[in-house]
Amino acid sequence: EDAVKDDGIQTHHGDIHFMYLKLSTDVSISDARQFVQNLTDILKLPPGLVELNDVGPDRMISLKVRSDPDGIWDVKRIAKEAQKDNALIEKATGITVEGAGVGRYESYVGVKEDNRYVVLSFALVGTVAGVVLAVVVIYLCKRHSRSKQKLSQLATNGDGSEATKDYQDLCRQRMQGKTSEKPEPLHAAGSRINSVSETQVRSPSSRSSTSSWSEEPAATNMDISTGHIVLSYMEDHLKNQDRLDCEWNAVSSYIADPSSTKVATDQSNMRKNRFADIHPYDHSRVILSSNSNVSNSDYINASYITDHDPRNPAYVATQGPLPHTVADFWQMVWEQGSVVIVMLTKLVENGATLCHRYWPEEGSDLYHIHEVHLVSEHIWCDDYLVRSFYLKNLQTSETRTVTQFHFLTWPDLSVPASIKALLDFRRKVNKSFRGRSCPIVVHCSDGCGRTGTYCLIDMVLNKMAKGTKEIDMAATLEHIRDQRMSMVKTKEQFQFSLAAVAEEVHAILKALPQ
Repeated sequence: EDAVKDDGIQTHHGDIHFMYLKLSTDVSISDARQFVQNLTDILKLPPGLVELNDVGPDRMISLKVRSDPDGIWDVKRIAKEAQKDNALIEKATGITVEGAGVGRYESYVGVKEDNRYVVLSFALVGTVAGVVLAVVVIYLCKRHSRSKQKLSQLATNGDGSEATKDYQDLCRQRMQGKTSEKPEPLHAAGSRINSVSETQVRSPSSRSSTSSWSEEPAATNMDISTGHIVLSYMEDHLKNQDRLDCEWNAVSSYIADPSSTKVATDQSNMRKNRFADIHPYDHSRVILSSNSNVSNSDYINASYITDHDPRNPAYVATQGPLPHTVADFWQMVWEQGSVVIVMLTKLVENGATLCHRYWPEEGSDLYHIHEVHLVSEHIWCDDYLVRSFYLKNLQTSETRTVTQFHFLTWPDLSVPASIKALLDFRRKVNKSFRGRSCPIVVHCSDGCGRTGTYCLIDMVLNKMAKGTKEIDMAATLEHIRDQRMSMVKTKEQFQFSLAAVAEEVHAILKALPQ
């Protein structure tokens, strides 16, 4: 049928009991159902008025709208209000509505609030972008010419110390040149891993197994020449045992400042620490809302880990929950808006309990005001599995999907047997997490050794993917240790971090067009 625009909403006569929404991200069937439930709550629609009809391609979902007995709501009003209340929807679900209309999504041609100035706006933006692009291209060409000259000099230089100096000089130049480019996200080429798929949803929970799983390196801004320099630099550290020992000794003796742990060592909080010698610093600890806490406390043994923006921490590093801190853990996940948990420890190792099971084995469990429902559990390979939870706040009746990635083959105070397995695991985590602005919750047993190693590897590789070419593993680790004590506990773990970064760079170079 012909499309008719009415109040900025695309309508299609002959199919008036259906509407569609274009979302900011792909969703699974179960995620879409939860999104529709959240939409119903936000718009205060009568129960059952709107239900999910289908999940289509290109981030489209189709909704079926029943007749409102009171005559207040119809499909056009719902579509219009969905766009109007986009900010509330994004806050509740993490998903924005990019388009809405009446009819089926097959008829979608795009919804605009006002077309009057679109052509003029695009013309002006295009002109300005063209001028800026020309300036950037000229500037980068000059930088690239100087970089090639450096590379030529480096290729004929056999001295290790001079090679390191040339590497650092080149990195500084490349970083300056990249500041005018828009960095491509590490995970731009990957599609989101949905926490629940259409065929996996059962009641009360589902388990499945996949014999093997492997990811290719994600798209990156790294070029071949710089990649080889970074790879040589990392491998030189691995082969030069004296340099490795020197850097590790320097890191081990590093003292964070400030380093007060007054809150963590308060008598009322000591029982919440799994280990007597591992405490979060006062300045970087995660503070819970005491009003919502089961014991009216604001303490949990967890620390914010930031990369470059202290206002937006990249990770929350925390210990494995104790039996009496599970409610605190889920409160923290909820209050931080986290949707991904990275678990790097077994529950029990060599007869010692390293982490309390903080999720239900089947169905749902209640932890103070937060109800956790195990939706699915997928065993991808021998090294890791993925669990999906619904996390519901009983005070607000809001529900979120949280995905836990559980790495199974990393012994305490040691390293994984396979670097490739951990890198595959990391890629899977980041595919699921892409586009989010909330911190990833990472924990092992003490929240330091394996947690610190994972954060170090992930932070360095993310920096490289965003355009940074100067990599200093020791300095990055000291930055992390400024925020939580004992991050990366052994030299073996530090060496493993170097090897993991080198292997990922090597994989990226193999994937680049030669």
